[in-house]
Amino acid sequence: MHIMVTNDDGIHAQGIKALSEALRELGDVTVVAPDRERSAVGHSLTLHSPLRVFELRAGYYAVDGTPTDCVNMGIHSLLPFRPDLVVSGINHGPNLGDDVTYSGTVAAAMEANLMGIPAIAVSLATFDHNGHFTAAAAVAVRVARQLMANGLPADTFLNINVPNCPPGEMGPPLITRQGKRSFVGKIVDKTDPRGRKYYWIGSEVPDFNDHEGTDIYAINRNHVSITPLHLDLTNYESMKILAGWTL
Repeated sequence: MHIMVTNDDGIHAQGIKALSEALRELGDVTVVAPDRERSAVGHSLTLHSPLRVFELRAGYYAVDGTPTDCVNMGIHSLLPFRPDLVVSGINHGPNLGDDVTYSGTVAAAMEANLMGIPAIAVSLATFDHNGHFTAAAAVAVRVARQLMANGLPADTFLNINVPNCPPGEMGPPLITRQGKRSFVGKIVDKTDPRGRKYYWIGSEVPDFNDHEGTDIYAINRNHVSITPLHLDLTNYESMKILAGWTL
């Protein structure tokens, strides 16, 4: 197998090191990742400035762009082959519920999916630098084996969240749906020593809804959550309602 690995925490992150090393038991691994942290950039592309690529060592490329840029650069320029699989992660922190819309980790897998390449996003549900990244990498390898043996449904990629605990304390993996969280928007505004205002976004701890069957419910009970995602955002039930409008 030819596997491309990327992330949004940057090429020097602990998670991408654990992931790329573990996946080598499945085949050749090439890492194409941002040169620094690009968390919460979503599915953004760099269109108004050139991209630069730095080969840190053989098969290890740092790109001064977003995770989506990295997937494009890897597939269309840097790799001498079309990858059989793209794996994004291991993200330092969970990507649960509505947060997948912000996640650069998930967006990288989404971009590969758009190009018709099987893709997985992997996140470890902790912000602790001493998290169980090796255990999460082992989960990614097991899922990758199943994916390559069985394939994926059309227009589908996987969002995997792994609880931060030793393998012996993990419950069996659950196939889950994307959960929801309650948004309590908060912006902290302060004044710098020169009298100018500045602001911090995202200072509020999110309140996730613990509903059975969701990715959030699984992680809260130390289960690996595997959520199949796709790109069709159409609300089909709403189409029926809007059809009754007088337009």
